[in-house]
Amino acid sequence: MKKNFRKMSKKAKDFSAHVYKILSKEPNKAFNYKQIAAIIEVNDTQSRNEIIKELGILKKAGKIEETERGKFKIISKAEYYEGVVDMTSRKTGYFVCDELEDDVFIPFINLNHALDGDKVKCYVYNRRSSRRPEAEVLEILERAKTEFVGVIDVQKNFAFVTTANAKMYTDIFIPKNEIFDAEHGDVVLVKMVDWPKKADSPFGKVVKVLGKPGEHNTEIHAILAEYGLPYDFPIEVEAYANKIDTSITEEEIAKRKDMRNVLTFTIDPKDAKDFDDALSFQVLPNGNYEIGVHIADVSHYLKEGTILDDEAYNRATSVYLVDRVVPMLPEVLSNFACSLRPHEEKYTFSAIFQLNDKAEVIDSWFGRTVIYSDQRFAYEEAQEIIETKSDIIPAHISLTGEQYHAPKPIVEATLKMDELAKILRRKRMNAGAISFDKVEVKFNLNENAEPVGVYFKQSKDANHLIEEFMLLANRKVAEFIGKQKKTFVYRIHDEPNEDKLFGLQNVISKFGYTLNLKSKDTVSSSLNRLLEDVQGKKEQNMVDTLTIRCMSKAAYSTHNIGHYGLAFDYYSHFTSPIRRYPDVMAHRLLQYYLDGGKSVSEEDYEQKCIHSSDMENLAAQAERDSIKYMQVKYMQDHKDQEFLGVISGVTEWGIYVEIIENKCEGMVRIREIRDDYYTFDDKQYALVGEVSKNLLQLGDEVYVKVKNADLVKKQLDFHFIRENK
Repeated sequence: MKKNFRKMSKKAKDFSAHVYKILSKEPNKAFNYKQIAAIIEVNDTQSRNEIIKELGILKKAGKIEETERGKFKIISKAEYYEGVVDMTSRKTGYFVCDELEDDVFIPFINLNHALDGDKVKCYVYNRRSSRRPEAEVLEILERAKTEFVGVIDVQKNFAFVTTANAKMYTDIFIPKNEIFDAEHGDVVLVKMVDWPKKADSPFGKVVKVLGKPGEHNTEIHAILAEYGLPYDFPIEVEAYANKIDTSITEEEIAKRKDMRNVLTFTIDPKDAKDFDDALSFQVLPNGNYEIGVHIADVSHYLKEGTILDDEAYNRATSVYLVDRVVPMLPEVLSNFACSLRPHEEKYTFSAIFQLNDKAEVIDSWFGRTVIYSDQRFAYEEAQEIIETKSDIIPAHISLTGEQYHAPKPIVEATLKMDELAKILRRKRMNAGAISFDKVEVKFNLNENAEPVGVYFKQSKDANHLIEEFMLLANRKVAEFIGKQKKTFVYRIHDEPNEDKLFGLQNVISKFGYTLNLKSKDTVSSSLNRLLEDVQGKKEQNMVDTLTIRCMSKAAYSTHNIGHYGLAFDYYSHFTSPIRRYPDVMAHRLLQYYLDGGKSVSEEDYEQKCIHSSDMENLAAQAERDSIKYMQVKYMQDHKDQEFLGVISGVTEWGIYVEIIENKCEGMVRIREIRDDYYTFDDKQYALVGEVSKNLLQLGDEVYVKVKNADLVKKQLDFHFIRENK
């Protein structure tokens, strides 16, 4: 490290960063120029004079003070900051800090062993050779992660593990005695244990062997391990869950509102195994409608302070991969005791509303209940009722595989609730809610969990029916607590990033669309219009994706700022406690306040909210990776086929193409486009042919074939065939 310091100082003759770094590392100690020269390991006259000069410059700038003749000490102020490293794929990074207006570039030589996501202390300075500020990592305060997934290269006396993560710029050195039982070429989970100052690579040890690259279970387990997500429960947690008394007792029923005689049913995906929510419906004597939103009473079984609760909190969410669910709760609870299965009595936590024909909430009640689900519907079955106004459910969409007649009371309830849900949705949209109905990519899997087909899932009226009543329950529960000014777990969503909106405007203008960025109301209405206008167009998925990226991330917090995307002043998550821990917290707090409890510690719950948000983000990344993996696996078997795609991204190294029929995205390297010599024009978001002046830009249709499908990196490379003109 010291040798590098000396080389830098002699080569650049720019001691400012180094002098300041030495002083800032020991802010309470004063140094003279000789001591600094010794630390940097320079002893020539020119270098010493340079140090003296820099000390004078720093003193004049008010960054250091002369405590006694020739001795200098740092004036502690904002040239160094704490923040997070955001690595690029080119071995450089950016320093992200809330106190700084912009992210600051970190050259590779200034990373000082910091990795992507690490919390660091940085010195920020302006280099003389460049106008842009740069940062140097002074100290790594907290590693973002210490476990990594990669492929092991076993040598005679040691091994190296190389990850597929483009932001991980180093391999990991494994001593011979830490290889575990890994064999050359295995996919392994490795723990970083040390990174000596003079070592190029960190030292690690193999924690777990995941299997051979490309094997299905290996890659799925690798995705989970990459984000530190478990794929099974500890034995002691399973044992604890299996001992829980899950019987429905008369003693417990007596403590609850008995809703077993009210018409109740569930509407869920065909392949659902856990049913969080049910709806009940009855017409009241005054002509209004009582609609109950009944949610699995997970908190009845999940007691605070138990190993089961600790495990659920640590997981914070279920993870939905393409071929499996990694549940937050053991199966005995998630699929059985808590799940609102048909023709079974269940304990629930309910929000019961009285609505009139205008879908106005006349009255609300919150509390613990017991229900009996009369029927389970798939979304397709409920949609059939809504579309045909008939009770006949055809065999091809029936859960039983046979045609049947849905019970008349349920048909009437479904149609009335559909009417009310449409009014609620219209009110939300008029209030400024953003309508995201992004197409979801789904796969038909064979018995070996291999993808044999791709299809798209889009929300229809039946989905919106459930969504609107879940939103109503979430909003009204949050409002009920929020207006009491008591600590609660909110689901918050800030306004969109203005710079990103301008960037979106630049892209969509090339397709003839515009945004009105004058005010909050015009932004939301023009975003809705944009999302409506692109429906069914070739650029829809790209525009939907770019629009979502403009949005702030929704998160959990005790500090309520409202939910921009839904246009709600109060919003919480109350309706999915089987798969989300924040909903369990919401249930517990609501019951505690219903019992007359005083406001709980905001600080404690804010920490729980931060943890829940972090785990939700990791789960979302794992879910995206599993989709990418399946897309690559699917395309492996279609290498000889030409596909029509849309250019979804343009960079200096090539174009990204999204195939229209299956939404799989891959890259065409710029050198692969042979009909001309192309260069990148960032103003036009296009590659420009040097001779022909031909443009390849966002939204253009092109034909491609698969060149390479890398399961480990989850990347597709395409051959460029021709444009679709």
